[in-house]
Amino acid sequence: MSEAERAARRERLEALRARGIDPYPARVGSVERIRDVRDRHEGDDAARLEASSHRVAVAGRIMSQRSFGKLRFFDLVEDGVKLQVSARKGETPDSVLELLDLLDVGDSVRVEGRLWRTRTGELTAAADGLVLLAKSLRPLPEKWHGLQDVEARFRHRHLDLLVNESARRVAFVRSATVRAIRAFLDARGFLEVETPVLQPLYGGAAARPFVTRLHVFDQELYLRISDELYLKRLVVGGLDRVYEIGRDFRNEGVSRKHNPEFTMLECYQAYTDYRGMMELVESMVEHLARTVLGHTRVEYQGKAIELAGPYPRFTLREAIEQATGIDILECADFASLAAAARAKGLDPGQAPTWGRLVDHLFGEHVEPTLQQPTFMVDYPVELSPLAKRSAEDPRLVERFELFVAGMEIGNAFSELNDPDDQRARFVEQRDAARAGDDEAHPMDEDYLRALEHGLPPTGGLGVGVGRLAMVLADAPTLREVELFPHLRPEPPQ
Repeated sequence: MSEAERAARRERLEALRARGIDPYPARVGSVERIRDVRDRHEGDDAARLEASSHRVAVAGRIMSQRSFGKLRFFDLVEDGVKLQVSARKGETPDSVLELLDLLDVGDSVRVEGRLWRTRTGELTAAADGLVLLAKSLRPLPEKWHGLQDVEARFRHRHLDLLVNESARRVAFVRSATVRAIRAFLDARGFLEVETPVLQPLYGGAAARPFVTRLHVFDQELYLRISDELYLKRLVVGGLDRVYEIGRDFRNEGVSRKHNPEFTMLECYQAYTDYRGMMELVESMVEHLARTVLGHTRVEYQGKAIELAGPYPRFTLREAIEQATGIDILECADFASLAAAARAKGLDPGQAPTWGRLVDHLFGEHVEPTLQQPTFMVDYPVELSPLAKRSAEDPRLVERFELFVAGMEIGNAFSELNDPDDQRARFVEQRDAARAGDDEAHPMDEDYLRALEHGLPPTGGLGVGVGRLAMVLADAPTLREVELFPHLRPEPPQ
């Protein structure tokens, strides 16, 4: 914004005050929603409106102004819905015309007047009364150009939402997705709960935590990386079906599908296993598509994706072997797996352990190919310290991940409920941490004590709400569905 334009807006602000007009009044007065006005009078033609002389009082933001001699128009927008407002010299009160001379695009106003239709059929309110509600001291981006800089869109989301209809649509799709998740789980008898965000010991996932301190107890705390261990304590406590939709925090990289804070759905159901969670998430994703979009076939970044089940299922072993020619269970230690990768001309990356290398191979060579909804099952124990071992192969666990559009959407286990096995897994994770794995799971004695009271057979599921919203909203990155994504600090001006 130029200094001259900013100064001109300031001058109009002072002119308003000089006339005794409060540019930021505390009261609005009674108003109707513009959406309701439009819906109610959608079928009224010009003659009917003129005969009824129906009057309305509405409020919104001025998004454009135009003048045709004695006739002036401006568009008033509330919650994304527009109503045209008119003022005509000789008909409109002089006080309204004088106030209009001091208003700018971006100002919020209350308008009162009768409804009529223009010759082009546009529903319009004649401004018999006009009250300034909030003066805008900075101009909005031009609607037809918007914010071209993607980074600027995210840094100034308030402007993005004002001028970018697609940004508003994504926000509404995400909100509708969360509402539909709640309705789906509530209908299945799940209880929504809340668990601590500040935790004395982080756990439930493989990630580095954010560290903070509670000064009153001189206690180091962590922002949770997962809700899992607290939710399973609730199942131990007899709450057999629980879920939480909340923010998790992981001190890791930022990418098109990663943000340091994000929204997760986690739900746990007693007396079922990972197969039960497969049925649940498959049904839920289809339900969300039908509820939010009205159909199950979606277009995501130019590719058609069918979200109605059933979804195909493949083992992690066979998927990696098909993509790379490497049998991960035949290369059951880090050295042999790294050697097999190099023999195939593949970069083993910086993975510190066998399990991390398996994850690397899958992420590089399999995950991007999984465009249609696909379940990957039977993960190695090392990658899943909280999951129950497979009865068919003790090297594997009863776990699946759901992939859509080349990214993981959900992760589920038959939950490990043997406290002795869980303790042994935590010891293995502690050893991995000492060997350099900074995402290894810590030892959690309190959780082990809870398990010793008896966790019934339980299926657990985690779903990335943001990633699911990406698919439903056709958003290319997680930053599009996060209203305020984390961004690199701006350089000093």
